[in-house]
Amino acid sequence: MRIPRGELRRSRVVDDAAAVLRAVLDEELTGYVVFEPQDALLLGETTRGVVTFEDGIPVLAYDTEREVGGRDGLEGFAVTGPTRAAVHAVDAAALADAHEVEAFRIPPGEPARVLAGDERLAEQTVDAAPAARREEGRDQSAVEAFLADADAIEEIRSEAREEARARASEWGLDDVLADDAGDSAAIEPGTDSR
Repeated sequence: MRIPRGELRRSRVVDDAAAVLRAVLDEELTGYVVFEPQDALLLGETTRGVVTFEDGIPVLAYDTEREVGGRDGLEGFAVTGPTRAAVHAVDAAALADAHEVEAFRIPPGEPARVLAGDERLAEQTVDAAPAARREEGRDQSAVEAFLADADAIEEIRSEAREEARARASEWGLDDVLADDAGDSAAIEPGTDSR
């Protein structure tokens, strides 16, 4: 992925990535921000990430040190403490090719969630995004919220087990069901069950 060098608008150390993301959203920046956590520099490490924007809405994230993009890339430079943020403006046409790299794309609210832990800013960003991208962000949030709900998942599993038992009883297979995994023989892939 290649991002053209942009016009530097400002570069400063900030305590909170939310302030940078909010300013970029408010000014509807098309370009990118380079995030460089200062704690990493003090420890002699190099951690640097890039988030691109179109009209203030995040499009891509890329961890330049690990060469990883998307949400995984964001998490690579999501650290607490002071961060140098360099804001660059770039013409939208110059970013068009980079913005086609699906592996690096992120839902609009992800930088606010991952870099700043700011759910309100994430929602504001999603609301400001074009319609097609709005749904992309909300769909992922809903899936993540569901997967984080252990009680709901266990309830679904419990209902599935009960339904399986009821069907087995209807079909006269009660004696086949075993609660312990040790009571049933496993067949390894590639082995003959005969």
